[in-house]
Amino acid sequence: MTVYGYARVSSIDQDLTIQENALRAAGCEIIRSEKISGTSRKGRSELRVLLDFARKGDTIYVTRIDRLARSLKDLQDIVHELKTNGVSLKATEQNIDTSSPEGNAFIGMLGVFAEFETNIRKERQKDGINAAKAKGVYKGRKRTVNKSEVIRLKTEGLRPVDISRQLNIGIASVYRALND
Repeated sequence: MTVYGYARVSSIDQDLTIQENALRAAGCEIIRSEKISGTSRKGRSELRVLLDFARKGDTIYVTRIDRLARSLKDLQDIVHELKTNGVSLKATEQNIDTSSPEGNAFIGMLGVFAEFETNIRKERQKDGINAAKAKGVYKGRKRTVNKSEVIRLKTEGLRPVDISRQLNIGIASVYRALND
């Protein structure tokens, strides 16, 4: 029976040290860490490795449930996958232990709150962007496609797919530049 740890922060400039230390103190033999958003499982290669390697009787620790998932569906999917494989999930800072009925109930409630927090943060971000747009401060992301270059290549007779390859941009970006 192996005790694994999983640590995650959302951005590159954040530090994993506190989580990793807490996981070591909990007895984790192997710790997988990554710096990526938790709103989706997409791109979370360290989590995938951990889920693939954990076997029946193993335990996976996180410091808090929001380190594992920010979406209730993702959390439920991860917990289901762990249960199916006979792996228990525990948290160092919360009373979570999926080997007990109380822990299972508590993890569901915390998952709802993690998703709620994510949705509130998105709302605030949207409100901030709308306020900045109203002031004329927010212009969105700067264009990365040279529209005049796309048009020049099109007038030379290149097909959109060839323009896309030559400029190393997506085909949708070529069409967007041509239709602007």
